Amino acid sequence: MKRILVLFVLFINFYGWSQILNVESFRIRTDTTGWAGKVGLNVSLVKNTKTLTKIGGKAHLQYKTGKSLILLMGQYELLSSNANDLIDKSVLHLRYNYKIRPKTALETFVQGQKNSISKIDFRGLFGLGFRFKLSKNEKFRYYLGTTAMYELEKTSLNTKEQHWRWSNYFSFSIYPNEHFSIISTTYFQPVFDNFSDYRTASPNVLIFKIDKHLSFKTAFNYYFDTTPVTGVPKEQYDLNSGILYAF
Repeated sequence: MKRILVLFVLFINFYGWSQILNVESFRIRTDTTGWAGKVGLNVSLVKNTKTLTKIGGKAHLQYKTGKSLILLMGQYELLSSNANDLIDKSVLHLRYNYKIRPKTALETFVQGQKNSISKIDFRGLFGLGFRFKLSKNEKFRYYLGTTAMYELEKTSLNTKEQHWRWSNYFSFSIYPNEHFSIISTTYFQPVFDNFSDYRTASPNVLIFKIDKHLSFKTAFNYYFDTTPVTGVPKEQYDLNSGILYAF
């Protein structure tokens, strides 16, 4: 493997992520073919009137050829208190891009996830569509994606739903210099036969590079679902920051 990047959180944990995975933040900028990847792990234990245990981890593997790009991503987070799970969520995502024109790529993916807070025991996704590059400037990159997506969802309330959704996203990445970067994506995912049933999400990441190995990261994730599982709020968001060390 030509490049492995290991990330450790030195203080405030940054594993917050919404139900819609921000794939754009996982893409590694590289003009060379071959393998690249990232892995991260966070473990914490707090003992006072209660015992809190938190485990978080994520991994990303990418393989690039002349026209193809394969992305494999996984994330996991567990927060438990006195043997009761307060947070238990995980996601595994596999995506394949094939460039059919200089600015157009065929895009397909499969994903499985769990989120105890949102009462989702399992959500499986399969999508096929297109990704369009809207700019040539290497410091300012803009993309538009549109996909037909099949969704199967099972909840902790013993309900089951399946839909075809129209998944759309607009993403921009800004690299004004070698020390600063912003990655923002906005998703809109209505059900094909009922546009009043939709989800939106906006994950945003700001990274400031302090030196060769050290960076500061702030992330804000916003999520809205018009028809969530009973008892789950329509609107969810989180703001988190941390220090990244790469070697």
